[in-house]
Amino acid sequence: MLFKNIGFQLLKILEDNVDNENRQWLLSKIDDIVESESTKDLYLTYSLVPTKIRSDKEMSLLLDDKELKGYLEVQGANLQQMARIYLLYKVLEAKEDFFKAKVANIIEVADKSELETFLKFLVLLPHPENYKVQAVEALRTNISTVFDAIALNNPYPALYFNEQQWNQMYLKAAFMQQNLNKIVQVEKRANKELTRIISDYAHERWAASREIDPCFWRPVGNFMDEKLLKDMKRLFASDTMAEKKAAALCCFHSNLNEAKALLVEFPELAKGVENGSITWLNIKE
Repeated sequence: MLFKNIGFQLLKILEDNVDNENRQWLLSKIDDIVESESTKDLYLTYSLVPTKIRSDKEMSLLLDDKELKGYLEVQGANLQQMARIYLLYKVLEAKEDFFKAKVANIIEVADKSELETFLKFLVLLPHPENYKVQAVEALRTNISTVFDAIALNNPYPALYFNEQQWNQMYLKAAFMQQNLNKIVQVEKRANKELTRIISDYAHERWAASREIDPCFWRPVGNFMDEKLLKDMKRLFASDTMAEKKAAALCCFHSNLNEAKALLVEFPELAKGVENGSITWLNIKE
């Protein structure tokens, strides 16, 4: 599990932010659902959370786990989402064998907001790998907020997606013109097949006189070959500085001698990458 003591920390968030009456409503519902093993009450309570727990004020996050706090902040977590995830966490903690399939089916009955919560914070549930089918299915959507919930600022894909699923997500994020810098662990999940896809996609875009997000090239560095080296030369020749910087970053992180030699021809860019003033996060600035 990526984070520790999740149940305890989620409860602390509720104790710090939710009045006693509504907090007790949620806790009693959890006890009833676990005792009765009621699928209907699980789904109903998940849907009813916004009627009992408001999210109209800033949520206090007084957590000892700085990584969890940072994750919740970057995901823009609110109280309703935390209450829903706590509900799912507790029923799974109590009777995972019974509730595992029921929790997975939330994706079938949830509205858009409920689905986004499930996907954004899926990694917080016990044994999150059990819900990979639901996470992969979310990649098929054309609703950007649902896609973003699983693809952006989310460690789940890097932890659990196989190579094909990861590549599908990365390419679709580019196609949907999402912020590729918000995809977690891009370098770690880079692979040779993805770099082939990136190059082929880039050539299609160039042939159609369409632009490409310079950050799209981020996974390429460790898999540089002759074809990709030609792509880097084209990027270096671009009138767009961001594309030049992308080429410099790819060549700098490549183990290919020819890529290193190509970078030497652009000393200012090489210097910028080396001293850290040029990064994937700032190449468009």
